[in-house]
Amino acid sequence: MSQENVEIAKAFFEAWNAGDMDAIRETYDPEVIFRTDEGWPEPGPFVGVEAVMRWLGQMRETWDSDEIETISLTDAGDRVVTRQRWRTVGRGPEVNLEVTSVSTYRKGKVILVEFFWDHAEALEAVGLSEQDAHADSP
Repeated sequence: MSQENVEIAKAFFEAWNAGDMDAIRETYDPEVIFRTDEGWPEPGPFVGVEAVMRWLGQMRETWDSDEIETISLTDAGDRVVTRQRWRTVGRGPEVNLEVTSVSTYRKGKVILVEFFWDHAEALEAVGLSEQDAHADSP
């Protein structure tokens, strides 16, 4: 099941970069929860697919364009740790930030996404070290 979760995570980022919000919605369980890290501009949590999609849509509308570059994906059983760089251009201030998300999956759907500013902290949350994560990377 864990490789399936990694593939779902990859499909999410492809859909995000293609602007396919319907495909993104399909990755989430109806009761999905998003938790942001301390200092996030909109602290959440965001509960339920409608609230999450509204929040994601508002982020996208702030800029003319944006893209997420996947730096690494780490299989952590029923969770996937994704280190990512988000870049935006356009109307709002340009953003170039690195963040790590931990997505928890059940029955092929994302049920929880937690964001971390610190990659090592995200790995620790799933019981891994940076050395463990590098050992799993291709």
